[in-house]
Amino acid sequence: MYEACFNNSFTNELVYYVLLLLLLLISPLLFVWELIVAVRSSFRRSENMSGKVVLITGASSGLGELMAYEYAKRGAYLAIIAIEEPESRLKQVAHTARELGSPDVLFLFADVSKVDECKMFVEETVKHFGQLDHLVCNAGIGPLYSIDIDITKFVPSMDINFWGSVYPTHFAIPHLRKTKGKIIVNASGAGVLNPPKLGVYSASKAALISFYESLRYEVSPTVTIAIVKLGFIKTNFISAKHSNNTTGVRLRRDIDTEIPAMGAEACAKAIVYGVCKGETSITQPRFIKAIFLMKFLFPELYRLYNKYIDSTFDKLRKG
Repeated sequence: MYEACFNNSFTNELVYYVLLLLLLLISPLLFVWELIVAVRSSFRRSENMSGKVVLITGASSGLGELMAYEYAKRGAYLAIIAIEEPESRLKQVAHTARELGSPDVLFLFADVSKVDECKMFVEETVKHFGQLDHLVCNAGIGPLYSIDIDITKFVPSMDINFWGSVYPTHFAIPHLRKTKGKIIVNASGAGVLNPPKLGVYSASKAALISFYESLRYEVSPTVTIAIVKLGFIKTNFISAKHSNNTTGVRLRRDIDTEIPAMGAEACAKAIVYGVCKGETSITQPRFIKAIFLMKFLFPELYRLYNKYIDSTFDKLRKG
């Protein structure tokens, strides 16, 4: 019965538009449902992080650094991870986190794209603190893709962005089960929206979303997973200087000179607040959720939006 319906081009289209119409008709109820969930979340008791252990990758700068400070203010013990580089600020971040209220900060240099090193820093964290409560998978890179650049130069994007989260997650799960802990993964809104010039980056983040959405059903209810989908955030990640230090397309101006971006401190605060409130999906800035809806409900309008993003990147590249 169903096969015949889908095999016929007319009925196949008809089913699509009927379901779309039904969704639009019940959308007011769905919005009310979302509002109720949001209101209930605001009254939910926030998790007390005092004495709990948080491991954060990619913590030497940007959102990783700022999330470490937010957890420090809440009294959490920290294990912060970053790749060893001459200009690394990881030791300084550890010092600042202690001043902000963390009782103890363990900092370790490691490459998250290497499975043995991920196993090492998870085990060292548990050995040092005796437990693990939150794993924050934040490490990532985002070179701008172009068909004119050797494709093999983008291999590290998948290694770091995808496997650099999956590896530590695999080794952390047994410890998180003991504490009924949480996994927080910075998957990016690009994993849903697939903006121009971010093809490989978007693919790596889409892979993260798929993996963790599937994983949450395997580890629930013992371990909670929070997937973070962000728009453009004012960190060095969206600067022209950062693009010039990558293998991808180089920009002459910062992205936020043309495209709206959220402040990094406000974003880090919103993420940690949401995680401690028990949210399992966090999107910042909030208007990005409307863009998600635009993509799926109004694809032609979304294509116009992406053309605007594409032309904006061309402007940023030309200066």
